[in-house]
Amino acid sequence: MTTSHAPSYYAASANDSPPRPPLAGAHEADVCIIGAGYTGLSSGLFLAEAGFRVVVLEAARVGWGASGRNGGQIVHSYSRDMDVIEARHGADAARALGGMAFEGARIIRERVAKYGIQCDLKGGGIYAAKTRRKVRDLEHHKGLWERYGNDQLELLDRGGVHRHIGSDAYEAILVDRSGGHIHPLNLALGEAAALESLGGTICEASKVLRIERGERPVVHTGGGQVRARYVIVACNAYIGDLEPQLAAKSMPCGTQVVATEPLGERWKEVLPTDHCVEDNNFLLDYYRLSADRRLIFGGGVIYGARDPARIEQLIRPNLEKTFPQLAGVKIDYAWTGNFLLTLSRLPQVGRLDDTIYYSQGCSGHGVTYTHLIGRVLSEALQGQAERFDAFASLPHYPFPGGRMFRIPFTALGAWWYDLRDRLGA
Repeated sequence: MTTSHAPSYYAASANDSPPRPPLAGAHEADVCIIGAGYTGLSSGLFLAEAGFRVVVLEAARVGWGASGRNGGQIVHSYSRDMDVIEARHGADAARALGGMAFEGARIIRERVAKYGIQCDLKGGGIYAAKTRRKVRDLEHHKGLWERYGNDQLELLDRGGVHRHIGSDAYEAILVDRSGGHIHPLNLALGEAAALESLGGTICEASKVLRIERGERPVVHTGGGQVRARYVIVACNAYIGDLEPQLAAKSMPCGTQVVATEPLGERWKEVLPTDHCVEDNNFLLDYYRLSADRRLIFGGGVIYGARDPARIEQLIRPNLEKTFPQLAGVKIDYAWTGNFLLTLSRLPQVGRLDDTIYYSQGCSGHGVTYTHLIGRVLSEALQGQAERFDAFASLPHYPFPGGRMFRIPFTALGAWWYDLRDRLGA
């Protein structure tokens, strides 16, 4: 695995963060965390604040995976919302998870303020509907979230769209003033520095080869080992074959992102209120402005996480359809990144044994969820497992066809829902 960040706009504009040496020799810790993405950094930071000795092992660099490549949008809840959770898993599960649905965004803001993290944090998010049927989905979305305590929502019809988006593509939008966006890699780098300021250790270029089970498990890399009271597996889409039972019930998927040249004053014609936007189609587009007024535009899914050869050719048509005024705009950066999909589209949380915990499968809602689950994992390791158990009680379903056929089966289902979106069905 390469230890260089993907050639993204985020890597090119990242804050200074010197490489951290790989693990060497034998070490002791209270908690060994595998993965220096948001899940690992969030749980490590909460644990360090509680006085735990924390060692984080990262195969590449801090924020190398989805945490440093994503769209940078602070999106609440989960990839399946509370109504679906209630229908499938009961009112108690919906009430428990719904009570945490907006907590991740608050944690991000608290972290940024407490540790002075420079990550271009901006307020305001928008959900956009392209058809009348999708407008009804926004109306349902608004009512559902208000039931669970979000009182910062405003539904605007086509007449109000242009106050926020310079596009004729939408019938209506739902403005969420509690949403927002960030430079995702700089958030990860800032959280890593905060963890280290509390005595935590982060080792890069330290791929974990195996976890030796026991009362005090031992985590082995090519250059050393960490013996700990607890282990947290926080690898998500990059778990590989480390724990096959986790890999068997999830699937890495790729999404593509581009960043245009700086738009100068044209940014006001595109996103005049500087909110981030995502539509509510099954295969959605999402976009926002960077601090230097580039349009960062993403979308599409590559099942099985194959890197597409021509990212710009995949993204540009939707970008220019949304914003015809940007036809021919120069694309300065194009990259792809993997996220981990579960069949239920809900995260998978649990224990492999009494000392090894895991969280994976954010299914596209990772920015806020990972910050929430970091707190929840920390609580569980301190003996307060009620919120952890609310997630752990959700069933983990295998994909139809197993690991061999999960990609074509899932792609076929996605094609069907995308067709329905295109036809307005």
